[in-house]
Amino acid sequence: MVLFAFTLLCHIMTACSSPPSIPTQIDAIERMPVQTILVRNQRIAYLDVGTGPPVILIHGFGGSMWQWEYQQHRLSQHFRVITLDLPGSGLSDKPEIDYRPDQMLDYFVGFMDGLKIPQATLVGNSMGAGLAIGMALTHPTRVGKLVLIDGLPQQIMTKLTSPSVRQALETSAPAWLVSFGNMLFGGLMTESVLKEIVHDPALLTPAVIERSNRNRQRPGLIKPLLTARENLPLWESGFATRIGDIIHPTLVIWGEEDRVFPIAVGEELHRTIKGSQFIRIPAAGHIPQWERPEMVNLGLITFMEP
Repeated sequence: MVLFAFTLLCHIMTACSSPPSIPTQIDAIERMPVQTILVRNQRIAYLDVGTGPPVILIHGFGGSMWQWEYQQHRLSQHFRVITLDLPGSGLSDKPEIDYRPDQMLDYFVGFMDGLKIPQATLVGNSMGAGLAIGMALTHPTRVGKLVLIDGLPQQIMTKLTSPSVRQALETSAPAWLVSFGNMLFGGLMTESVLKEIVHDPALLTPAVIERSNRNRQRPGLIKPLLTARENLPLWESGFATRIGDIIHPTLVIWGEEDRVFPIAVGEELHRTIKGSQFIRIPAAGHIPQWERPEMVNLGLITFMEP
């Protein structure tokens, strides 16, 4: 009991300490400098490579910029590729906010303003696709083209098939308890989630799992994740029912072996967005841009080129 109390106290003290320093380079397949910008007095970490029409890559729930590591070199040969860690994720600050959809949109618009980007192609994966949809509906002039990769559908909890993601979204445990459990069993939890979102287990090397767990252990990460359960109804009522109103050129990409949202969900999203294109990625799960980057990158370049 004394050990439990001491460990918990150390964890709380760490969570309440000053914001951690941000590394100068990303931990990915190739070294790239990490930049930061203040948005609403919060540090947002991002990568900025290449020149040309701007493209912003947006990660999903519990993710970070490393999930786009195979896009940086290939896409930067054609575009200016900007990849951010959203507020509450990865290397960016974790402010004490509710992380409502409107707040995340406000930060995203502030991020684009800070980088002096009036309009960009938005490429979102999973919940990042939900943010991209929100931008297209709320700030349509800021979006040129839209790419939704295994994105956020209507009636999320009805269509969700991943036990791990469902448990994360439905948990009623307090943040301090989830944080403590994450500290003790984070490695096992990370591996379990990755096995559900990645189709090919051979890709889940010890180095990949360790890197993912290291990202999961960043101070302040758990509370923003837990806010997703309160904010899903806001997504459903605010944006999900309006997906059919999207007027931008849209590409929907989906992993055929997605165990979070099955391919039928992607096909329905494609049908809902009038005039959208659809690409199926064989032998890929929920993050096909990481599992099958060659095929995804080709589809992205073909769609995004002027």
